[in-house]
Amino acid sequence: MPFHGPELIIILVIALLVFGPKKLPEMGGAIGKSIKEFKRGMNELTSGKDKDDEPKAPTTPQMNLDEIEREIASKKAAAAASEASQPEVEVSRKESTVE
Repeated sequence: MPFHGPELIIILVIALLVFGPKKLPEMGGAIGKSIKEFKRGMNELTSGKDKDDEPKAPTTPQMNLDEIEREIASKKAAAAASEASQPEVEVSRKESTVE
């Protein structure tokens, strides 16, 4: 049963009297944001099921392994270069005896 013009105007006047002119726009904005988030969540749920049903393309483990090995080698080279550029500092400790 949809609302007609006079019924909607009466409902809006009552809401204006109850909540006041300052609070009514804030409430309308909050309701609009809630509806938008609800729709977004429903779309994510329904589209998420469709994506899960499709088989994923298999990835080759060898390709991933090669990429990992290259990354490790570059990090080792960078670490070795930074160690070579830093001067070595010798730290001496004085041993004290407690008597």
